[in-house]
Amino acid sequence: MILECPECRTRYLVPDSAIGPEGRTVRCAHCRHSWFQEPADPDAPPPVEEAREVPTAPAAEPPVVDEPAPPPPPVFVPPPAPPILSPGDPGFDAFAHRPPFRARRNPVRRWTIGAVAAGLLMLVATAAILWTGMPGIGGWLGFGSTESALELRSNPIERRELENGSELFAISGQVINPSSGQQRVPDLRAELKDAQGRIVFSWTIAPQQRTLGPGASMDFNSAKLDVPPSSKRLDLSFAGEGIGAN
Repeated sequence: MILECPECRTRYLVPDSAIGPEGRTVRCAHCRHSWFQEPADPDAPPPVEEAREVPTAPAAEPPVVDEPAPPPPPVFVPPPAPPILSPGDPGFDAFAHRPPFRARRNPVRRWTIGAVAAGLLMLVATAAILWTGMPGIGGWLGFGSTESALELRSNPIERRELENGSELFAISGQVINPSSGQQRVPDLRAELKDAQGRIVFSWTIAPQQRTLGPGASMDFNSAKLDVPPSSKRLDLSFAGEGIGAN
């Protein structure tokens, strides 16, 4: 049978079996127009004129038959989670499957652990400071008395004028351990006071060694330039303690 595009009037010669007994939708290969083609009448004779015009048709590809679009793939929808029932609710089953238990974080417990760790670090640091003999630190932190078993003995003060006009103020003495055990030696503190007992100048003297055996003694000495002329009295003590010698 001969098909003619109703849009561009292009003709095609196709077998009757391509259209079928019920007809079908076809598309023009020239202008892409689609239409429904009725089946051929089996009793009608083929027109002679139409058959002669067929060779004049362009050698185009046969009409494209529209194929139905494939169905979309199925989309998986997860089933809703079953509700969690509590004891006393209708339908509660004590042996039913339950989600795994997740423990709640306790911020108070974390703060407590942090405070304990900080306290331990402070104790370790304090013990290290006390062992190294830093003066007065035990008394500041409340760890027992700051009194030392050591004794201080001072020699006469030496004051003399130097050639450049400066005054040299020199002190010396001994640190004595009268106890039967080894003692740690803290720093010595020298204070110069005026006639009213006010401190006008002070400095710290580091001992030659930090430990002193039972019954042993150790010398110390120190000198300063141009101390205040209002100084009238020298007080020597272990740093962090009361007056030890004058």
